[in-house]
Amino acid sequence: MADKVNQFSLERVLAEIRRDKGIDKAIIIDVLKTALLTAAKKKYGPRMDLEAQFNSDRGEIELFSFRTVVEKTLNEDNEISLNEALVLDPEVEIGDSLGIKLETKDFGRVSAQTAKQVIIQKIRDAESENIYQDFKNRQGDVIAGSVHRFNRGDIIVNLGRTEAVLHLSEQVPGETYHQGDRLKAYILDIRKTTKEPQIVLSRTNSQFLAKLFELEVPEISEGIVKIKSVAREPGIRSKIAVDSGDPDVDPVGACVGSRGSRVQGVVQELRGEKIDIIPWSDDVTKFVCNGLLPAEISEVIIDEDKKAIEVVVEDDQLSLAIGKRGQNVRLAAKLTGWKIDIKGRSRMKEILSAARKNLSAIQGIGGMTAEILFNEGFSSAEDLVAVDVEELMKISGIGEKKAHNIKAAAEEYLKKKVSENKSEVSENQKKLEG
Repeated sequence: MADKVNQFSLERVLAEIRRDKGIDKAIIIDVLKTALLTAAKKKYGPRMDLEAQFNSDRGEIELFSFRTVVEKTLNEDNEISLNEALVLDPEVEIGDSLGIKLETKDFGRVSAQTAKQVIIQKIRDAESENIYQDFKNRQGDVIAGSVHRFNRGDIIVNLGRTEAVLHLSEQVPGETYHQGDRLKAYILDIRKTTKEPQIVLSRTNSQFLAKLFELEVPEISEGIVKIKSVAREPGIRSKIAVDSGDPDVDPVGACVGSRGSRVQGVVQELRGEKIDIIPWSDDVTKFVCNGLLPAEISEVIIDEDKKAIEVVVEDDQLSLAIGKRGQNVRLAAKLTGWKIDIKGRSRMKEILSAARKNLSAIQGIGGMTAEILFNEGFSSAEDLVAVDVEELMKISGIGEKKAHNIKAAAEEYLKKKVSENKSEVSENQKKLEG
């Protein structure tokens, strides 16, 4: 009866191994050998020299106990007498190591259960490694799954073979989910852990938006249209800059699609997030102007050293250029990589008037020179003092002598201004004391 129970247990273990788990045959064999040895050591103890081998002819794992041939045995676990050994192998000699096959059917219920537990654990480890190998090169892909459960704000997503986590920090504010809901997400990271690999998802990452467009727009997946830059405020608004390698293909039109079908596919997946698609340009001025669309730009002043750009718009375009809570200009700055400062026409006139007045107040600087200096980014005596003479000489219309005179005049102006301020403070203090 015990043999039947044991036989049934081992057959059930073998049936579990033979199921289609996508595990390499060599791993299964290694698992069986390890399991058999574990069970055998439980029965015979750790002192015996045991070895499991795969018999390819019989298609089974065999267990052997290796004993040293001696004249007279002192340790039956590891030794066998010459007379006993000759019965098993007529050519054996003293000192040889003789392998004696053991009957695996002799294992009891506990041994079979131990073997099963080892096999199951090994299979889980192998499955975990297979999952990691399958996903390790998929970082940056978009994957679909269903909401399985919730854990302290995180969403555990069922991907079929395994689960993934969408942390609260990677969820779009305002999006809500229920158990069983389908969702798409960006594979942000794959981490190897002691248990199953941890697959980390994101719906807020800027590249999630880029990948969704790649899925919707064939020209992007084919490499004709390229996504050059993405700026995103998840759940609210995004900007995406696109370029075409084919002059006959309009990159913006390709992303929008017929009657907006392609961009709407992305918008629906992002649950209504507004998306601005703009043409990319290697001309900074043009690119920044495109990035600030739908606002119309009147003037642009570039400071390449500081990678900053000052934009002037008509007063009625100011709120549109800045956007609600500064969103439009903030996204444009992220998209272009340039610091953007926007001013309305009226404000710019005030600044220009004040700058001209400040520069003209310096002895020796006339209206024309003040205009030239202002156009080069100077608006005060402090600006002129802070710059080298060599830099002033680079300005068209200003030679070496004039540059030295401007510099000296600005320094003298500041000294006089500081002295006047000190006198004013002293006079005010005397009045207070009086």
